[in-house]
Amino acid sequence: MDLDICVPYWGDPDQFILTIDSVLAQTDPRWRLTIIDDDYPGTRIADYVASLDDTRIRYTRNSENMGITENFRRAVNAAEGSHVVVLGSDDLLLPGYVGHIRDTIASFPTVDVIQPNVRVIGADGSPAKTLVDSVKQRILTPRQPTTLQGEAMAASLLRGNWLYWPSLALRVESARTAGFRDDLPIILDLALLVDVALAGGTLRYTGVEVFSYRRHAASLSQTSLKDGSRFDDERRFYRETAASARSRGWTRAARAARWRLMSRLHALTELGMLARHGTARARRAAWLLAVGR
Repeated sequence: MDLDICVPYWGDPDQFILTIDSVLAQTDPRWRLTIIDDDYPGTRIADYVASLDDTRIRYTRNSENMGITENFRRAVNAAEGSHVVVLGSDDLLLPGYVGHIRDTIASFPTVDVIQPNVRVIGADGSPAKTLVDSVKQRILTPRQPTTLQGEAMAASLLRGNWLYWPSLALRVESARTAGFRDDLPIILDLALLVDVALAGGTLRYTGVEVFSYRRHAASLSQTSLKDGSRFDDERRFYRETAASARSRGWTRAARAARWRLMSRLHALTELGMLARHGTARARRAAWLLAVGR
């Protein structure tokens, strides 16, 4: 079975062409790439795909801009196999990505989420080091390959989300069942993954570096910091999730959601930036997330 790689496309065509080329460069050719263009201006990508004349690549274009949540939903629904990668349109697969994911699925056929190791790069493609990624990779990420299920998976992610969404291979059935929440557009990935965990799902961390994740300041998640929407969404999400975990008797997960240590730390570290560039609403939202209940 081919591995489905689906891209909800919106962004710099030059960077996305590099993304497409990284799929074409896979050592394992058993993949299917579906591009869902969210009405991005111009025909650069459509023309490039047509020039490739590769039957493994499918290109569709929304008649109007649907936004991130709906286009992510369409990406998952476009998958035909057992697992789907919702690839970012500026990230890169290293040549062994498809082969590694397929081998992992063969070894762990019931796994719901597969996280390989990730290389972080900047906008220019060179290695990047940020505080966020240092915390993710040095403190939160397991030291060796491991499998987490149910409460263990939920508690791990609620202490601090160490996963890199565009690099994940998701079981299609599980992703569709959990779905994307319209009310959490900035943390829709974390919300879906925690819902998978709450349903008893399984996460496999492989420890093998096969993906380059592009970190840059222009991302939606970075923009949402300055207006406070991300902080509001996170605070509401953690409170709701703590209640859901308590109702299941999952004390570790409920405690992790209630304490939300890394989320609080992140909000505190952003207060300096918000004092210079953020709104009063954003500063209040960050403060409430950092010290509130």
